[in-house]
Amino acid sequence: MATNNKILEFPLAAHRNEGRLLIPERLSEGRIAARMTQTELASRVGVSRQSISYYEIGEKSPEPPILRKISEELSLPIGFFTKEDRPMFGRLTANFFRKNGPDTKRRNQACDVFASWLSSFAFAFDKVANFPAVDLPSFEPRGEFYTEEELENAAEETRRAFGLGLGPISNTIRLLESKGIIIARYKIPNEKIEAFSFWSGPRPFIFLASEKESGARARYDACHELGHIVLHRGIGREDIENKETLKKVEDEANRFAGAFLLPRRSFPNEVYSSRVESFVDLKARWKTSIQAMIYRCKDLGIFDDRQVTNAYKQIQYKKWRTNEPLDKGHGALPFEEPILLNKVAKIVIESGVLSKDELVSELELSLEDMEKFCGVSFSEVKEQKTSPEISLK
Repeated sequence: MATNNKILEFPLAAHRNEGRLLIPERLSEGRIAARMTQTELASRVGVSRQSISYYEIGEKSPEPPILRKISEELSLPIGFFTKEDRPMFGRLTANFFRKNGPDTKRRNQACDVFASWLSSFAFAFDKVANFPAVDLPSFEPRGEFYTEEELENAAEETRRAFGLGLGPISNTIRLLESKGIIIARYKIPNEKIEAFSFWSGPRPFIFLASEKESGARARYDACHELGHIVLHRGIGREDIENKETLKKVEDEANRFAGAFLLPRRSFPNEVYSSRVESFVDLKARWKTSIQAMIYRCKDLGIFDDRQVTNAYKQIQYKKWRTNEPLDKGHGALPFEEPILLNKVAKIVIESGVLSKDELVSELELSLEDMEKFCGVSFSEVKEQKTSPEISLK
């Protein structure tokens, strides 16, 4: 629900209309985050599509009752639309989307907005609390793209930099957070997007958006995004608008994720059969999906094309394509949740360094969005109360 919806009336308002001063870009931002077209928003608030267009380019400002309706339909506080500046860590790099299904411009634009909101939310805490320092290796290909050997080496070097051996990683999310990556799990309903990553100034972020409930696949998504963070920081938005380039960088991130989770110097020693049943125990140990392990066997030449094809046929026959063993129910692999923003938010608010009201006032985002970013129900966080001290004479 939108909050803080009191509208102040000014005697002299911008653009010949009375009412609170609207920042046109904020309306576009809020509408895009809600994945609405101008026509859809216009229909909901009872104005023409042209009126919404005029509001967004600054030709007109909505009357107070219309702005209130817009606020309600987009589930954002009135202050969101009038806030001129929302500081964040720095300029955003290109978002790398891990998704399935056809691309939609509306979905990608919404993710860009969520990225800026997440950076602003985390930055509000960064001013009063210390996030872990960013401690990540960085790589560049010798040529236009990475070779397979370069990707394998990058994964091995990242493991060494993180102080890992050659065995399974116990918790990928905690590991990445400890290296300075800010991670949020914010499910975007009805959209076929699993995750995306970006840099905001000097700080890397991973946004986990999948509605899937597979712990193994979520780990892979996080490591795929780690690949983008350490491999592709220098790639611009114009580069990934090229479909061939985008496919190549996605393939690179996939190869990195497989190599990072399943090292070539240890994992092959444990593969003893191409029958998919043999991978259930390996999945329990390596916490990686059976399909990802089979693909890794293909990458490393452990299985030939015939064996890989047969393995995928077995998966299809057993109906494991979207629901493998250990994904759900008794014995399922645990779902790794981010804890960094959660802990920081609780510590800062409970200590009284920053109150909930101050946080809302500074960001002017909806409480629902902020709670999703950090996984905290603010109503359950106890603030430090101040009261006058009284002593007897």
